[in-house]
Amino acid sequence: MPHLRIHSIETLGAHDGPGLRLVVFAQGCPMRCVYCHNPDTFDATAGTLVPVAELVARALRQKAYFGSNGGVTVSGGEPSLQRVALSVFFRQLHTSGIHTCLDTNVGVFDDALKSLYAETDLLLLDIKHIDAAAHQRLTGVPNTTPLAVAAYRESTGKPMWLRYVLVPGWTDEADALSQWARHFANYRTVERVEILPFHQLGKHKWKQLSLPYPLEDVRPPSLEEKERAHRIFAEYFACVVMK
Repeated sequence: MPHLRIHSIETLGAHDGPGLRLVVFAQGCPMRCVYCHNPDTFDATAGTLVPVAELVARALRQKAYFGSNGGVTVSGGEPSLQRVALSVFFRQLHTSGIHTCLDTNVGVFDDALKSLYAETDLLLLDIKHIDAAAHQRLTGVPNTTPLAVAAYRESTGKPMWLRYVLVPGWTDEADALSQWARHFANYRTVERVEILPFHQLGKHKWKQLSLPYPLEDVRPPSLEEKERAHRIFAEYFACVVMK
């Protein structure tokens, strides 16, 4: 039986997918997002190895609380780095009638990822920036793979929610927001777009890890900036939510 290397588990989370959910945070991430509030998930060799069977048993103990909308979400870090074991995990959850959700930045795109997506009822996909150079500046990697994965998910006809982190001076340019929205406007599988306003709640973790924090002096977006982003996205999508 495979294991998953995890950072932590949140019981009955309400912010990572529909309904009440068991949220498993996977360890390891290839991106180095300047606004990451969980830099302690970067190291793919850290965390705790947990048998998939143990996680399935935990989900079954909580199943009564999930109701008709809840289930299990795997977030990160970047969970796609453990796509083979996650496919087994999700397949076993489906055997027990539990809804599966994957919250991902997208680290890889291969046949193993496609197998995982076949077992993923809902994909929460973070597309950090539509501009290639800006995405590289934000995350340390190009946006080629995330955009290719979004197109692939669209081709399968299975649902996804898109997520966008709004950071003043980094991701809040009106032209970029419009371009991002136009890129996905004709996707039939996008059920919801979530705008996640930048915050400083993870700053202390960077200091604990002795990492330089790139956004030390960046403030959270103002109400006006949030409303502008919401207004731009709402021109293209029926369901836009400010988290």
